[in-house]
Amino acid sequence: MGERSLPESVGLKAGEWVEVRSKAEVLTTLDKSGRLDELPFMPQMMDYCGQRLQVHKRAHKLCDTVYGTSGGQMLHAVILGNMRCDGQVYGGCEMKCTIIWKEAWLKRVGHSEPVYVCDNTACAGCSEADLLSGTRAPCEKTDTAEAVYVCQATQLPLATQLLSQWAIWQYVEDYRSGNVRLSEIISALLAMCYHQLEGAGLGCGSALRLAYDVFQRLRGGTPYPFRTGRLSKTSRTPSVNLNLQVGELVRVKDYSEILKTVDVELKNRGMNFHAELTPYCGRTFRVSERHRKIMNEKTGQLMVLKNECVVLDGVDCIGKYTSPLFCPRACYPYWREIWLERVPEKTQVMR
Repeated sequence: MGERSLPESVGLKAGEWVEVRSKAEVLTTLDKSGRLDELPFMPQMMDYCGQRLQVHKRAHKLCDTVYGTSGGQMLHAVILGNMRCDGQVYGGCEMKCTIIWKEAWLKRVGHSEPVYVCDNTACAGCSEADLLSGTRAPCEKTDTAEAVYVCQATQLPLATQLLSQWAIWQYVEDYRSGNVRLSEIISALLAMCYHQLEGAGLGCGSALRLAYDVFQRLRGGTPYPFRTGRLSKTSRTPSVNLNLQVGELVRVKDYSEILKTVDVELKNRGMNFHAELTPYCGRTFRVSERHRKIMNEKTGQLMVLKNECVVLDGVDCIGKYTSPLFCPRACYPYWREIWLERVPEKTQVMR
């Protein structure tokens, strides 16, 4: 990797309005593979050049969905609105990941800011054709006839630096950037400490989980989200085919019922029921999509799921139980149909 192209952060915060720089300006920030600090500027992002958009959150840290580490620090990046990758140049990938924008590709509305030029020694000028070429791994680096894709999701381990969940500065940045309210930060940190105590092997784990559930029940909150499934790791987890269609109304089953469908690693036929899904238990939503073709972020190859999963309207990962906390990627949680049940159309949708 060459030198950092942006020695200092522009300091964009949630709520600010920015303009995406012109195609020519963006291309000057990229290396021959169409990347800045290893983060690809994906071809479909060109469609937004010249548009004015609002910063949704600062992307100073991101969860690692490739290797499952504690996540990484991202430099000089933000998320704009709710723009997501359409997957068209990636073989029709249906994941719809949130798009990450380097500050070098943006400028504040009404401000005259300098254009940043790639200072990486590997830069030899980047063209739109290079952006498209950069979506595929070089043939000499692959040992398969299948397409191997390169996108922001597959590149995150290279585009970030390891980050400990105990690095206090990240929570200061959460607050200063406008990403998270102070009350949410305090609540999440207390919950994290509670979880560490519960799993410390002091012999009081059951009592702590019970106390947590009682307290949450009194305030209408989420039950203790870090439990294990009821099935053994070697048992075949159950499934059901509801043939749910886009637009149908469903209720997420209670947490206790879902735990009966997953093994001790919280997996149902390979799909994990993450703690981040527990706040949605018992609530009603509409089916927004059915996903079958998704990216293997570790290999860059498309996977066709043996068992389809569904996405629910208005249900994003909010980062309350991710590592690091408050990751702003807002990935779509995937739901097995056995975790859901149809409800009458007259039922009120619960947010």
